[in-house]
Amino acid sequence: MSRLVIGLSGGIGSGKTTVSDLFAALGIAIIDADVIARQVVEPGTPALQAIIIKFGTQVLNDGGELNRSQLRQVVFSDPASKDWLNELLHPLIRAQMLSQTQSAQSAYCILSVALLVENKLSELVDRVLIVDVSEATQLARTVKRDNSNAEQISAIMRAQASRAERLAVADDVIENEGNANELVAKVALLHSQYLKLAASRGS
Repeated sequence: MSRLVIGLSGGIGSGKTTVSDLFAALGIAIIDADVIARQVVEPGTPALQAIIIKFGTQVLNDGGELNRSQLRQVVFSDPASKDWLNELLHPLIRAQMLSQTQSAQSAYCILSVALLVENKLSELVDRVLIVDVSEATQLARTVKRDNSNAEQISAIMRAQASRAERLAVADDVIENEGNANELVAKVALLHSQYLKLAASRGS
């Protein structure tokens, strides 16, 4: 079991996935809330069955899998449906995050959660690492990456915690405005610090 759990977060377009991939390349176990969120609604799961009963088969794609964008459209304009969905999925996702962090085998592990601050999940981790960029960089990167329009991305950014709110809970910050080599060096430095911290906690 890992002796240290690092909560990794950052706003849309900050490079959080790139950072978690760099830690994974160093042999660190990554528990990704986005992956878990997809797993708990796979075909045959009780959660997907409950969603079908509630919203009908319109939220499925042709393969019988959950069409996440269709479901988002259904609940987006209906706060009661959104609350129902959150009450169904959040406990399942949380239980899986806890289970996977407890069974992680690397000296420390990373729990990557986009909405760590918004969902007040910092209590699940020992330290919080925030990947930080300016809002202008967030917007530019995400528009380029997703071929979305700036208005849509701005709306997502407004719905997320602000940059200041994220930084307020951070124990460690990776500033990601530079190039790939700089990012690799920053991750390597934190990796060595986290290994020392984990070792100091004993087995």
